[in-house]
Amino acid sequence: MAPAIAVSSAQMKPQHRHELPALVEHEVLQKRNEELERELKRSLEREENMKRELQRTWERLRVAEEAEERLCSQLGELEAESVDQARAYRARLMSLMEQLSAVQKLQQASISVPNSR
Repeated sequence: MAPAIAVSSAQMKPQHRHELPALVEHEVLQKRNEELERELKRSLEREENMKRELQRTWERLRVAEEAEERLCSQLGELEAESVDQARAYRARLMSLMEQLSAVQKLQQASISVPNSR
């Protein structure tokens, strides 16, 4: 039979005392690690949500910029059209003024010429 090593119970107790806090510390660290992993998961989900929101905002900005460009183009066309209309109106007004002036000169000439009867 092989010789056995005897270990007294007094020698076992200090080891168990040291092992128990290590187990508790391990459990605490494991719980903390799980908590940190949950927080990391939530943080990554928030980050993904923010990325999606940023993408939606970027798309709305792009659409708004395109609309602004179309509106500016339409405004430019309307301004050009209004200038053309103003020029046509002024030309018509000048023509009417010239016609009126010519009629007034004819009237004055006919008044100043005496009737020869």
